[in-house]
Amino acid sequence: MKKILSIFIVLIVLIAATGCVGVNGGQNTVNGVDKNTVQSNNDDKHRVLVAVFSATGNTRQIADSAAGILNADLYVIVPEDPYTEEDISYSTESRSYREQHDPAARPAIKGSGPNMDKYDTVLIGYPIWYDNAPRIISTFVESRDFDGKTVAAFCTSDSSGIEASAEYLHKLLPKSVTMLDSRRFPAGASEDDIRGWLKGIGLTGGE
Repeated sequence: MKKILSIFIVLIVLIAATGCVGVNGGQNTVNGVDKNTVQSNNDDKHRVLVAVFSATGNTRQIADSAAGILNADLYVIVPEDPYTEEDISYSTESRSYREQHDPAARPAIKGSGPNMDKYDTVLIGYPIWYDNAPRIISTFVESRDFDGKTVAAFCTSDSSGIEASAEYLHKLLPKSVTMLDSRRFPAGASEDDIRGWLKGIGLTGGE
């Protein structure tokens, strides 16, 4: 009986460990490794990049699904100074509050980033912080050459819409960019919902 109980406790601990996603679950690791290199699909025919910043892992899950559906490359935006639980708490003392209320804030990104010449279409994913995209998304957009590209944004939020952040991104991007309809997803959105959005904006993959 004690042996069975011990096995049951071990299983519970393992399930909890794999199911919980902390702050570092989305922003700092790619397959458990601290890096932000592009995960390539090794397919030159599909010139699509999914770029994502995810503090808790929710937005990363959407990005992973989108990249898989489209056979796209995936680039995880890693902050040079990682965000902690306190940094993203809804408090006027938090780092995220200070950054979001400072239009000039541009948190540094770790690494050199993707070669944009490889891509015609870029999907940009992020959580909503104080009704807008995190300022590190501004850093990414302003440090890359988006001239002539097609861009769509997606976000995760339980309540806030994507309209304000998508409009803000549109202003940061060159006038030559074609903006597709953006979409807000709740945490844990289904692959069917993600596929439906992508199909609706004319993006399919795997052909």
